[in-house]
Amino acid sequence: MAPTNGYVRSDAESSAAHGGARDQRKKKRNKCLLYIVLFAIFQAAVILIFVLTIMRVRTPKFRVRSAALTNFNVGTPENPSLTAAMNAELAVRNANFGRYKYRNTTVEFLYRGTPVGQVIVRGSRANWRSTRKFEVRADLNLGVNSELGSDLRAGIVPITSQARMRGRVELIFVMRRNRSTDMNCSMEIVVATQQIRNIVCR
Repeated sequence: MAPTNGYVRSDAESSAAHGGARDQRKKKRNKCLLYIVLFAIFQAAVILIFVLTIMRVRTPKFRVRSAALTNFNVGTPENPSLTAAMNAELAVRNANFGRYKYRNTTVEFLYRGTPVGQVIVRGSRANWRSTRKFEVRADLNLGVNSELGSDLRAGIVPITSQARMRGRVELIFVMRRNRSTDMNCSMEIVVATQQIRNIVCR
């Protein structure tokens, strides 16, 4: 039956109309595929950033932040000796996205490689992305040493501190990784002022 307006669509026009509809559907499909690919790339990037930053386990740092001396007693270069109480602030810096639980740790203080004092750090925890600070007291006793007389004469007595802290990093309460951190600090006792200076930790 012919249309009432007398116009009859040709085969060419019908084919063009169908072709246009197919092109529109193809464009929509391609656009959907593009969105899916972009979303997958975005998800992969988020996962990669998550793995490289949040899930990466970093070794905490154990340091001497500051120190002061009390009960200071010193001999002479001819009869060398030195005793003092060291009040030190120590710190455990945890850069992980999870808390660091550490065990009891022994910190040794040494004079030219010879132990002259020690202190026990009780096990505790450093929260995620934070620094735990605490005070300790160590009694130093530098007895007879062939080099102490020369250091007293120079007015500077070098001290080092060493420790190995063992613990475990707990990432987002799921992953657990054992991590140990070493303290290796040096400092100087200034005999004239009875103070500690130049604290350097590596």
